[in-house]
Amino acid sequence: MRFLACLLLLQTIISAAEAWAQRLPIFNGKDLSGWHADVPEKDKNPDIGPSFIVRDGMLVSLGRPLGHLITDDVYENYRITAEYRFPGETGNCGILVHASTPRALYDMFPKSIEVQMMHENAGDFWCIVEDIAVENMVARRGKKEDWGVTEGKNRRILNLTDGSENPAGEWNEMVIECFGDRVKVWVNGDLVNEGFNATASRGQVAIQAEGAEVEFKKLELEPIAGLTP
Repeated sequence: MRFLACLLLLQTIISAAEAWAQRLPIFNGKDLSGWHADVPEKDKNPDIGPSFIVRDGMLVSLGRPLGHLITDDVYENYRITAEYRFPGETGNCGILVHASTPRALYDMFPKSIEVQMMHENAGDFWCIVEDIAVENMVARRGKKEDWGVTEGKNRRILNLTDGSENPAGEWNEMVIECFGDRVKVWVNGDLVNEGFNATASRGQVAIQAEGAEVEFKKLELEPIAGLTP
């Protein structure tokens, strides 16, 4: 019995190690295969320029026209590693996890949980018709009666740290871990946010075009399996 238990444990460890070793190239460095753009302005002006391009092997969000680049595939229990920078003027951008219904908020944003990338605010959560809880909710989200996930509600949840980002123009590493109903975020090695009781646990991944140009020189996704939340 003891031998069988050890064998099962070994198999579990091997399976977990194999899962962790898998890195799915959700961006292949060549083109936007596996992604599709949702840019509302294109509904009326289909000839408007792109919001997302590949340049020098990097995925680039040009910031405008406003919209989202969304994976074709749906993911569950995964970790995203992104290396990004604002090459020019800093501004707004974000990575959306557990994305689903398109244009669910303000006829623009897909139903999701946004991990903010805006300079000096990286790691904030924004609830977009999905919700998530954190410790010290009142201090980090404001009065409970103002909380919500739709237009006009307090959807922002402040991160845990100041000063985790590198100076403007330099590269940052953001790691987003989604497992079960929990989402954890690190910026340059610092744990900057941790949420639980998320109302979604699977979905697409989306990158925003929200006003500022952002370069991604690394964008990887790896599954998390065989571990406990």
